[in-house]
Amino acid sequence: MRIALLADIHANREALEACLADARAQAVTGFAVLGDLVGYGADPGWVVDAVAELAAAGAPVVQGNHDEAAAAQEPDPRMRPEAAKAIRWTRERLGPARRAFLAGLPATVVLGEALLVHANAWEPGRWGYVTGPIDARRSIEANPLPYAFCGHVHIPALYDRRADGVVSTYRPVAGSGIPLPRQRRWLAVLGAVGQPRDGDPAASYAIFDAQARVLTYRRVPYDVDSAARKVLEAGLPASLARRLIEGR
Repeated sequence: MRIALLADIHANREALEACLADARAQAVTGFAVLGDLVGYGADPGWVVDAVAELAAAGAPVVQGNHDEAAAAQEPDPRMRPEAAKAIRWTRERLGPARRAFLAGLPATVVLGEALLVHANAWEPGRWGYVTGPIDARRSIEANPLPYAFCGHVHIPALYDRRADGVVSTYRPVAGSGIPLPRQRRWLAVLGAVGQPRDGDPAASYAIFDAQARVLTYRRVPYDVDSAARKVLEAGLPASLARRLIEGR
């Protein structure tokens, strides 16, 4: 199987459309969505419907913290003000059926030899970040499977733990296939489809070839100006549009 792994879409229609088109051009055999369909962006309804179509066709989808917040009565009080404002705006535009879809998403999914989770494997529903090798070790050791894929951080990264317990950190190069030998334990942070934060505004996702055990990160340019303009036209915080343009 060649699975396109998409995380942190954040209601960015333009970015998701570009990633879906790129993945299909790479002859993927399926998709998986690792949470945060909504929040920040101006097209939550379209994105939820698009992901629901993928789910209906068999794609696993896990819940992210913004999905949980949009399905709840009020945003998580730990959210920053601009994120909470976007969640309230989003919730008003989703309607009961779409909110129910988000509310019903699982915290984790096992796909073959891989764990799919939005934030981490040690407490999937508590939304702790994997920001370095200490967090990565904790997540790897909480997962009995050889592979784990997550989002949440919005910056692509790859970690492995060798048999001697040493954890290594890699900054993946887009377009280069990375062998993931089963003798090690792996955690891949996918970056963000809809709001990258590594200084590159291009959408980020990855393709995992489960048979060859090769992971390839992809960066996909899209119409950032259109997505940012729609954020402003929706009355959402200007900082959210600026982040799209700057990729931060």
